[in-house]
Amino acid sequence: MARRKALAVEPLPRSLIRVIVVVILGTFMIQMDGTMVGVALNTLRDEFAVDVPTVQWVTTGYLLSMTMVIPVTGWTVDRFGARRMWMFALAIFGLASLACALSWSAPVLIVARIIQGLGGGMLLPLGQALLAQAAGPDKLGRVMGAIGLPAMLGVVLGPVAGGAIVTGLGWRWMFIINLPICAAALIASARYMSRQQSAELRVGRAGLDVLGLCLLSPALAGIVYSLSRAGSLGRFDQAEVVIPLLAGGILLAGFVIHATTTRVEPLIDLRLLRARSFSSASGVMFLFGLAMFGIALIVPLYFQAARGWSALHAGLLALPQGIGMAIALMIGGRLTDRTGPRWIVLVGVALTLLGLGMLTQVGEQTSQPFLALAGFIAGIGLGATTVPAQTASYRDVDRAAIPRATSAVRIFQQLGGSLGAAILAVVLQTQIAAVASDGGAPAAIAAAFGQTFVWALALVAVAFIPALFLPATPATRPDNRDATTERSEADA
Repeated sequence: MARRKALAVEPLPRSLIRVIVVVILGTFMIQMDGTMVGVALNTLRDEFAVDVPTVQWVTTGYLLSMTMVIPVTGWTVDRFGARRMWMFALAIFGLASLACALSWSAPVLIVARIIQGLGGGMLLPLGQALLAQAAGPDKLGRVMGAIGLPAMLGVVLGPVAGGAIVTGLGWRWMFIINLPICAAALIASARYMSRQQSAELRVGRAGLDVLGLCLLSPALAGIVYSLSRAGSLGRFDQAEVVIPLLAGGILLAGFVIHATTTRVEPLIDLRLLRARSFSSASGVMFLFGLAMFGIALIVPLYFQAARGWSALHAGLLALPQGIGMAIALMIGGRLTDRTGPRWIVLVGVALTLLGLGMLTQVGEQTSQPFLALAGFIAGIGLGATTVPAQTASYRDVDRAAIPRATSAVRIFQQLGGSLGAAILAVVLQTQIAAVASDGGAPAAIAAAFGQTFVWALALVAVAFIPALFLPATPATRPDNRDATTERSEADA
């Protein structure tokens, strides 16, 4: 009886549930938009009569602007408050979505997408920061699971929804659909987000780290652009890949030196990495960013290039992975609050490896049930890993440092995703080029995808190392005394 009470978890308060719903509206919209546009690039190329390198800037420009704005988000919360910045970012995203829908040329659409990325890049870390502050450490696992579910489903359902919208209504409706969601999120934010709660994240009117901004944002932009081009070209030895990568690396090294020696508060406080829970969680998020974005790139390509299935068919086959993620997210957050993140993450990594191990065996005639099962298992693993790692990243971070901690984790995950997509794209391109020289038989092309999944398997396996250093016990309440412990003592 005492143990059952010790494991009891208090229900989430209604005020917190309302904030969760508001954040879900924004994050789901961002994830859906990013994946829907990917399936429409061929349509946009024909619509505006441009070549592939030009139309790719519709997604590359969006990704670059999202990456560049993340470092400054923490400072804006300190300066203007989390609630105000959340609503401002929603408004920017909505207005930019309208501009995208009204675009009459590729350059106009690209500029609109860059502005849209500024709003989207702020929404994700702002939503996480608001929830981390509102939930407290003892409820954070369940809260991250609640917002992680629609975010993950947005990634999985985006290609299906995008294909259906482009085919049935036209590409402009991919952006028009954002408008009512933005309006609903703004109304709900004004009504349900507490000014007093979000003001607690506003710890002072700190000065902007201008030098850090001038170093970090261009560094991230250069690295992401380089990786994006490497993925498109299928190689790393081109000047348009090497030059921005070197420039980004030099600027990033300059930021590290600046952030560790400056007397002002840097954009990203690298001293947070001294906390074992934050550094290990950041390592897991970076490595799983490698895996998640890479898998999201390779799996649909296998369905279409190796098997000849339509985009809609490929999207439907991705649904089992989304279902697996949903199950893990619903269970993983609650388990994290009860038991701590380490063992859940280790199990999640193992399940992801099992699913990817099955995908390394794909061939020309691999059955659809086998592919669905592999995706389902990998989805459970991805979901079971992401939420506990996100939760652990806030474990030993001071309340005042939550906004900058959120920005740091988002940057690690974003860079991991860009790097993973680029690495697997280069590997796949190399494998396909090798079999093409032998005639490019369908069976050989399918085998090339199997070899690429081996690389994804290796990237995920490395995540075992930082996962071993995650906390193995549940978080305590803000007064450093766990509620379940109090109930156990009272029961005794």
